[in-house]
Amino acid sequence: MILGLGSDLCNIDRIQASLDRFGARFENRVFTEVELAKAKRRPFTYAATLAKRFAAKEAFSKAVGTGFKRGVFMRDIGVVNAASGAPTLTLTGGAKARLDALVPHGMAARVHLTMTDDLPWAQAFVVIEAIPALPEGGRPE
Repeated sequence: MILGLGSDLCNIDRIQASLDRFGARFENRVFTEVELAKAKRRPFTYAATLAKRFAAKEAFSKAVGTGFKRGVFMRDIGVVNAASGAPTLTLTGGAKARLDALVPHGMAARVHLTMTDDLPWAQAFVVIEAIPALPEGGRPE
């Protein structure tokens, strides 16, 4: 069952302007260390890499229905890559608590994320799905 859907379109030039104006203050307020490390490995597309992640955070906040209110903060939402290389989200603090509150008993959340960019735009979509939870021990019965 689908619990939430969110999308966001972010202007890469706007992220670059924030980087130019606020530098590390902006980076540390919005992005996780993992996200910043990934962007630093892409010096020619640094702002675009961060803009996609900014859009993913916005899309998640819409998918859980709060925006950045009720304890959901940007740094609590981190874009990471699964072993397959596919992007997904890691959640902490209020973002994790909000997601956990949406999931029905006996279910677990699966977060789907897709991101793209084409100068001057970065875009992200988040789908939150509820799936049957595995029993304790992690194996289906």
